[in-house]
Amino acid sequence: MPSEEAVAQARERAIPVLDAWMTGFNALDLQAWKATMHFPHFRLASGIMHRWEDADMDDTFIARVRTGLGNIGWHYSVWTRREIVHCSDEKIHVDTQFTRYREDGSVVAAHDSLYVLTYEDGRWGIKLRSSFAR
Repeated sequence: MPSEEAVAQARERAIPVLDAWMTGFNALDLQAWKATMHFPHFRLASGIMHRWEDADMDDTFIARVRTGLGNIGWHYSVWTRREIVHCSDEKIHVDTQFTRYREDGSVVAAHDSLYVLTYEDGRWGIKLRSSFAR
């Protein structure tokens, strides 16, 4: 386990990135969302490892995301857990849970995930997400 001081420093680095990621996601603002990522960017979900370059995340990509979320009645998501489990000066592992909500405030689903943030090109960004969401 990392020391309390290391975890506190990692939280100062990671939480603003995760907050910005969720804000961009909820707005379906592709540019804001991408600004929180490092590329290539990876997502492991439903047994499939997805790999995206910056150029892969375009209007067609966000349209697919919007359609998929609309199909489940999604309106917004919130973080319900963010715990630093491992950290260094170049990488942070964050055990997360997020909850998806409908417009009326009812829960669509809650999913556990692991987010890996890396320090590249002078900034922290999300490099990998491993999620139990579909």
